[in-house]
Amino acid sequence: MSAQKDRWVSSLVFLLFCACSIPGRGSASLQQEQSPQHYFSGLEAGKASLAFFTPSVSPGPQPFLEQIESSAEALQDYGISVVKVNCPKEDVSRYCGKENALRKAFLFRGNRLIREFPTDALFDVNSIVANVLFALLFNEVKYVETLADLESTENVLKGKSNMVFAYVPATGTAEHRAVMEAAFVYGNIHQFVLTTEAALLKATSHDNPDVTSAQLLFCHCQQATDPAQPCRRTALGQPLTLLNIHRHLKLMGAPLVTEVAEDPEKISTVHLQLGLPLVFILSQRETYEADRRTAEFVAWQLLGKAGVALLSRDLVDLNVLHRSNVALKTPEEGMPIQYLVLEDTDEVVTLVEDKSKVKQIQADEQQEEEEEDEDEHENNNQDIQDDQVVEAVSRDKKRELPLEQILVLTEENFHSSLSEAARTVVLFYASWEAVSLAVLRSYSEVAAHLKGTLGVLLSRVNCWDWPGLCSQENVTQFPTMRIYKEGQQSVTYDGMWGTEELSSFILLSRIPCPLKLTTMDEAEGYLRGEFPSELSSHPHTSLLGVFSTSSREAREAFEEAGNILSGHVRMGMYFEDDSLALSRKYSVSPPALLLARGRGHSVESIALSKHSTQDMVQMIRYELLDVFPEITISNLPQYLQLRKPFLILFSAGDISQMESKEMLKLAKRRPQQAFVACWLNLKKTPVGHGILRTYFSTMPSLPVLLWVNLHAGGQVFKFPPEQSITETNILSWLQKLQAGLEIPSSTLSEEDWKPPLPACDFLQMMEPSVPELSPQPGDTPARHPPKNPGGDTASREEPSQESTAQEGGVPGRGLRGTAPRVAARDKQGKRHSEL
Repeated sequence: MSAQKDRWVSSLVFLLFCACSIPGRGSASLQQEQSPQHYFSGLEAGKASLAFFTPSVSPGPQPFLEQIESSAEALQDYGISVVKVNCPKEDVSRYCGKENALRKAFLFRGNRLIREFPTDALFDVNSIVANVLFALLFNEVKYVETLADLESTENVLKGKSNMVFAYVPATGTAEHRAVMEAAFVYGNIHQFVLTTEAALLKATSHDNPDVTSAQLLFCHCQQATDPAQPCRRTALGQPLTLLNIHRHLKLMGAPLVTEVAEDPEKISTVHLQLGLPLVFILSQRETYEADRRTAEFVAWQLLGKAGVALLSRDLVDLNVLHRSNVALKTPEEGMPIQYLVLEDTDEVVTLVEDKSKVKQIQADEQQEEEEEDEDEHENNNQDIQDDQVVEAVSRDKKRELPLEQILVLTEENFHSSLSEAARTVVLFYASWEAVSLAVLRSYSEVAAHLKGTLGVLLSRVNCWDWPGLCSQENVTQFPTMRIYKEGQQSVTYDGMWGTEELSSFILLSRIPCPLKLTTMDEAEGYLRGEFPSELSSHPHTSLLGVFSTSSREAREAFEEAGNILSGHVRMGMYFEDDSLALSRKYSVSPPALLLARGRGHSVESIALSKHSTQDMVQMIRYELLDVFPEITISNLPQYLQLRKPFLILFSAGDISQMESKEMLKLAKRRPQQAFVACWLNLKKTPVGHGILRTYFSTMPSLPVLLWVNLHAGGQVFKFPPEQSITETNILSWLQKLQAGLEIPSSTLSEEDWKPPLPACDFLQMMEPSVPELSPQPGDTPARHPPKNPGGDTASREEPSQESTAQEGGVPGRGLRGTAPRVAARDKQGKRHSEL
């Protein structure tokens, strides 16, 4: 239905364009009426007409009459009639009086007057058509004067409809006419907004726009589902004509990325039909998600200039180099598709804008391939630690980071800055080291997320510039993040480096750990989920320690454990006189732990038998693990540290209520379970596909239940698919496994899974070679970091507005690391990156 509507709109606009391009036939379409009475009696409801009243005896040649007669045919294309009404001599009414005759034209819809125009505003055909359509579409085309009006209109449209924003230096121009004609056709699809205010045009642009030229922006408000998310804007790069506007709107309505599963030579898209090139991002199954994000990023950069398609190597047999990652198809007939190897998306944009680059890139590819072969030969005995991180940083090396909200610390201001806020978060990093730069990107996103949070100051120390300071703080590995609290020992972060994890750690660190509760009502409210506002948004398990006045040793160990776990765990503490009554309510004697795994869940009680801090930390971490967890990339290390076999259910989505109930019963059978009962959702954690391919030669049907002992033998056993997943069937199957009656489906190799290289003490490496790098105040020694593919993105303090605008929700801009990287990985020895 939408395709038919699109074709109808395209045909109508084309016909209108043709009608406006054909030379006029003078007054062939002009209607004449003998008297005002005859004119008004013949008006039809809902039909528009433009009338001008003139004396029966012509006063002589009038330029206005010539122009309005010439516009009759153009207005007729929009269902608007142009009528010349003859006024009798004796008629001195409103329309025929001497003060109105030949000085005004009147626009009616039916017999209702819409607008009256002074004749000097209707100076040519363009002004007549533009002003008449503007009056008729007054309720459909919004006119705005200020940036606040424009933003208010955008906010109303977000998530609902797109907007076409046009600036014309003056009304009644050819550009104004083109905008109004487009609004007449597309007004029921997009919201049209018009302005003549030069100040508003400047406010909507980061550049210094030419206010003497008309401008048009397509605002993608329909995709802005978050009210705080701005509408993306794509400018029309051609002059404002009806045909160019139609072409631009046609391109904006095309799919952002087209997925291709056939010979690209046979592909024809709207971009090729409109004379624009088509860029193919070559992909394959292993890298599909990353390639899709890259293709979408490229498509936004080239929107209106070229089309972007995702070409699957798995579905199309391409006789090209496996390392090729981009292809370019031009609209000229007979031109072959060019297959290229590009480093990043900036090269794709340059390729589209400068066609001469194609031959240059192809000429460099052979030399580059030879150099890479030499490098691989030289380094075949040395692996690269965290090579995927290095690759990602190299891919994003041209993206500037928005670091203006993060305070730069030096040897001079480090200690004074720690007293500026209740808590100072410090990221220690090296500006040339890949993992540091990757974490710095997450850290910048945390700064944006926590902007305005009271009592928290985010800062950073570049240890390449200040090795003495980092040595003084005992920072020897990068990156390291610490939270400094006035009068307390600093807390070092040891979790995942994702934006969400870092933000959660910083916010939870604001609350005392453990939080001391003073009444039984507070303690029970804490278990029910009644937390301070700073804790309410964090879905952590709540843990409450209950101690009597005599359990001093356990209480002190619990407090010290809280200091160690600060930021990671939500802990409360109760040791008032009535603590015995509280613990007995949950059938346990103090010292004890009470766990509430979420609002509405029952409270678990655990007696404390070991009172050392280390035992307390280890026990708390274990008890906080879910009974039947969903395995994800972020929580897998916690469960691997238990060094227990995995009973894991792989599912293509959420598991059924029956399967969850049976697996949960199994997991709760006894404390300190001898194995980890868990599940993995392949839709949320796609790496599960690779895990199953490692276990089996072909992809098994889902769901599939497996027993995997990663720490002893690496054997993989598959639960019989013909049996239903129930507690009884699983227990019977596990008994057979223990008795040696089951044959493993596969066995993992005994390869060492440790990092290929040991962790490096970077400061120890730096100090012997540059002992003078601890500058005195006033010294500015030149420092040159080692050459690194990632570059020193941290040194860019003030990113450009353009790069900052593209940050939100945009993936890495590198192209290597998708299809080309898979080929390189095939040449290396296989390593275990799966379960």
